[in-house]
Amino acid sequence: MLRRCAQRVGERLVPEVLPQRLGEIFAGISAVLDEWSPQEVAIEQVFVARNAASALKLGQARGAAISAIVVRALPVFEYTPAAVKQGLVGNGRAEKEQVLHMIRVILGLQGTLTLDQSDALAIALCHAHGQATRRQIEAAQ
Repeated sequence: MLRRCAQRVGERLVPEVLPQRLGEIFAGISAVLDEWSPQEVAIEQVFVARNAASALKLGQARGAAISAIVVRALPVFEYTPAAVKQGLVGNGRAEKEQVLHMIRVILGLQGTLTLDQSDALAIALCHAHGQATRRQIEAAQ
């Protein structure tokens, strides 16, 4: 599932009109959720952007994506980029290329994988590992 979902990540949206782009994000996330029926969703927390216009657009895009998730009553888990890097590489300030390398090693992937795709897979793996650890702790209590 992770491999097929990652193929869709990083596709650039063509329309220039923001409301249409937000609709495409909502519809795209909805399609993935409908196809795979996950029980929960993990996303990256927003970092503070230096460009206010970019930060606003990113916030709107996240809102469209999160809306598609919560209308299905799915829990949303958020992870900072540093937490994801720490969990996968062992260094919260790792370069994206290091994350990409670890994704390839952990999942045994070959071929082309974009940085956006490896980021998405990194968040999914970080979440899966964190959830497994939480379940073990709960079982031990």
